[in-house]
Amino acid sequence: MFCLGGLSLSMLVSCRNNVLKMSCSQLVVDRIDPLVNPGVLGSPHLHQLVGGNSLNATMDPNNNPGELSTCTTCTFPDDFSNYWTAVMYFRARNGTYKRVKQVGAIGSETARGGGITVYYLAPHKDPTNIVPFRDGFRMRNGDSSVRNATSASRFQGIDYTCLVREDTRYTNRSATFPDHMCPMGILTTIYFPPCWDGINLDSPDHYSHVSWPTEADYNDGAPCPATHPVKIPQIIFEVQWDTREFNTPELWPEEPGTQPFVWSFGDAKGYGHHGDYIFGWTGGVLSKAFSDDEGCLGPGNMLCELNMQSIEKAIQCMMETSVREEVDGWLEKMPGGVEAEP
Repeated sequence: MFCLGGLSLSMLVSCRNNVLKMSCSQLVVDRIDPLVNPGVLGSPHLHQLVGGNSLNATMDPNNNPGELSTCTTCTFPDDFSNYWTAVMYFRARNGTYKRVKQVGAIGSETARGGGITVYYLAPHKDPTNIVPFRDGFRMRNGDSSVRNATSASRFQGIDYTCLVREDTRYTNRSATFPDHMCPMGILTTIYFPPCWDGINLDSPDHYSHVSWPTEADYNDGAPCPATHPVKIPQIIFEVQWDTREFNTPELWPEEPGTQPFVWSFGDAKGYGHHGDYIFGWTGGVLSKAFSDDEGCLGPGNMLCELNMQSIEKAIQCMMETSVREEVDGWLEKMPGGVEAEP
């Protein structure tokens, strides 16, 4: 977790000047995955997706979302990127499933469907020489097939917080689903690697063209590795899952130490959680935000007069699902016929 020696994201943001934070309402909940299963209508598991409305199952890298989208669900109207994660379900004692709803971040409570809070960060100690993403750039962190800590360590930066209060983002963190009830829900956080090889806009696994710094504390100046020498903005996803309706002992598994939540791809441990990103900023706006020449990296000036839109405007942007199926209510199986693994 490359964030100032393990500080929470909220604490990290409070001590940085170079942060873009945005609320992204849900664009659609659908069974598509443009990176892992391009062109497939009915990918193996369900995702929640936010961002620009040019989203489709294929997302041809030759097409620029910034040119094709007419609206975005995110705070910055020049950001037509797409961001997505898997969906969390609750598994009842009788084996049926119910989708766990989300709530918007503090200050963005009216975001439709809760959505994803997205951060773009520069290193705290040396925010200069950041190279913004180029058209066609895409990446992911995590892998839905991962089921143990050893395999998950390759990806890093993915964790869970059992929220005691909405603002307690710096305690009760774990690499897997919490094994006890969380008073204010579960917060999932995905950090993306902040180093790039400077050449490839993507890679077959959507991960090898990016990398982590050579030392743990990137924000204190740890350099990028020689294989991936280019510093890029570090993207972070936060999602707050509203598990409160399930905080009843009678609903939880009877076996001690077990928990009832499962990802839409069947993982009931949590090591396989993942997030995906397709760049879609338009008009060189992100370049301006991370430009030292523009004076945008100075104290308190990260927004650099970027255009912003209200949540009320953002939630007007939405899409119809491409795969018509039931995703809510009590289900015998999760969408795609997925069941929780033993």
